[in-house]
Amino acid sequence: MEPKAARLSRTVLTEIILPADTNYHNTVFGGRVMQYIDKVATIASMRHCRKSVVTASSDSLDFFAPVKLGEAIQLEAFVTWTHRSSMEVYVKIESENLLTGEKKHTATSFLTFVALDDTGQPCPVPGIIAETDEEKKLFESAEARFTARKLRKEARL
Repeated sequence: MEPKAARLSRTVLTEIILPADTNYHNTVFGGRVMQYIDKVATIASMRHCRKSVVTASSDSLDFFAPVKLGEAIQLEAFVTWTHRSSMEVYVKIESENLLTGEKKHTATSFLTFVALDDTGQPCPVPGIIAETDEEKKLFESAEARFTARKLRKEARL
């Protein structure tokens, strides 16, 4: 199976934050951000492997700044690394004040997805070709995250 460029999995999701999306601080619910993250990461992983996928883990979600009512939230996801049937997906989240154009890096997340064959069993996925500096940095550090993920899972069993 030929490896694929990480850029081929890049997926962008943009939403406007409305009152139903916010908490009593008039900022987006963290759970809503998690929903957007899972959605955009699912699409990125399916673009990479062209198979059905399931979310295997959400390794981290680090918030840096709130997304306020009326702002746009933009999530960009791409596959950073693969193992036999799993894919690590990085998601970068930004907010934008649509009136001023000011943008903020609001959060990042790493998730793992597993590709499934027609019988619902894990199946092989293509490797990754990292091209940009960002892709290379994430690719080079991915194996350490994979090992930490594996150790964390074993400790919970």
